[in-house]
Amino acid sequence: MKLSPRDAPAYFAKPDGRKTGLLIYGNDAMRVALRRQEVIAALVGPQGEEEMRLTRIPAGELRKDPAQLNDAIKAQGFFPGPRVAFVEDATEALAAKILPALGDWQEGDAQVVITAGALKATSKLRKFFESHPNAYAAAIYDEPPGRAEIEAIIAKSGLGQPSGEVMNDLTALARSLDPGDFRQTMEKLALYKIGDDSPLCAADIAACAPVSVEAVLDDVLNIVAEGKAAQIGPIMSRLKSQGLQPVTLCISATRHFRTLYTASCDPQGAANGIGKMRPPVFGPRRDRMVRQAQGWGMIKLEQALQVLTDTDLQLRSAGQRAPAMALVERALIRLAMLARR
Repeated sequence: MKLSPRDAPAYFAKPDGRKTGLLIYGNDAMRVALRRQEVIAALVGPQGEEEMRLTRIPAGELRKDPAQLNDAIKAQGFFPGPRVAFVEDATEALAAKILPALGDWQEGDAQVVITAGALKATSKLRKFFESHPNAYAAAIYDEPPGRAEIEAIIAKSGLGQPSGEVMNDLTALARSLDPGDFRQTMEKLALYKIGDDSPLCAADIAACAPVSVEAVLDDVLNIVAEGKAAQIGPIMSRLKSQGLQPVTLCISATRHFRTLYTASCDPQGAANGIGKMRPPVFGPRRDRMVRQAQGWGMIKLEQALQVLTDTDLQLRSAGQRAPAMALVERALIRLAMLARR
């Protein structure tokens, strides 16, 4: 039987131990692995592996010894409780070795959980599970998690139900990160809040969210956007000594000012525009960018983007002879002076 994307999360959280098995397949190996972990943990419990009620069978070993799966299905463990035979990274080529063992399955045998990559609709493995009256096939798509799934991850981490504004930030974060990264971030956030009884806020999320590469350049970009021209020289020397490439700095500055421009163009105001950004902007950094967008306005931001575009073209020009970092520094000083007008 097929598990629809709508019904699959509920089944993964509470699978039926009387089923023959479950096939989980999809392009994203991380998403498939997370779902497989969830299902197996729900079937055998936290002590299942220690009590030897979980048998792992890599695809390579099954290819060499097809009897392994049938032995794992029929074996009786020393400890009481449900058992799982887990076949990892199965391929269509293994269908001929897997299907006979599943055909011999009887009630009381170990449930079979199989993970695989993308499988075509004509796949024998997929068609077997989709047409089997006592087994499920679940496709995992590369889609952002839904609201209910995000709330379940947050609740599992022990954070409780956050307020509406904070929940919106967490939802945006979940949709900008890989599922595994988001779960780790929630665990980190839960540890961060130990001993702190205050409600979860945007500053807490900002402190625990993964730091992007662009965040290293935030200091110089904020100095420029806030018109602090006198501070540009010293920080540029520090960036140069760290090996930052002029083109990288120019691209980062262009991205920053384009974000400000997009926010300033939002008909509901800069704050609403910043709130729509992906990846999301949190806490004090969001407030700072809102103030920058409001202070510059659309007209001056268009001029700033023109300066940066011209600088980028100069850097890439074959006839360019001036030091590249000096060109970028001059452009940033021009922008800082423009911010003060």
